Amino acid sequence: MTTRVIVVSDTHVPQRAHGLSRGLWADIDAADVVIHAGDWIDPAVLDAFEQRAQRLVGVYGNNDGAEIRQRLPQVAAATIEGLRITVVHETGPASGREQRCDRDFAGSDLLIFGHSHIPWDSVSSAGMRLLNPGSPTDRRRQPACTYLRMVIDVGRIVATELVVTDRTLT
Repeated sequence: MTTRVIVVSDTHVPQRAHGLSRGLWADIDAADVVIHAGDWIDPAVLDAFEQRAQRLVGVYGNNDGAEIRQRLPQVAAATIEGLRITVVHETGPASGREQRCDRDFAGSDLLIFGHSHIPWDSVSSAGMRLLNPGSPTDRRRQPACTYLRMVIDVGRIVATELVVTDRTLT
């Protein structure tokens, strides 16, 4: 059985945008699992994700306030089809990231993170995949706003797609 996953981070609503795109919401509605790597900003965004996602795995980010921090952990772990996933907001500077993550998140097959708003896809020396979906609302020195579609099947990632966010808001 395959599992369709949407990976998003740094939504920053309402600081960076008035809302999320119709395309992202449609993908959230269709996904089996939604992963959010923090910086929600408005608890109403978390509420909407909880209402629309079949399964939500999320963490708080450095810009999230007390209400979101009370509802979500700083680090989340999930297993999807046997794939061991860790979700955090920050991993530190790009230099040395894979080595730090091997040390700090040993035993994970996949580490999802955010914070930089810059898409990232690498594999550590221990074989852990590191993914950052970018931001669907704030492109920060990138050509476009982004999030990820991913398919997991029998304990492995079989597809990832970096999705450029359309600007049609709900």
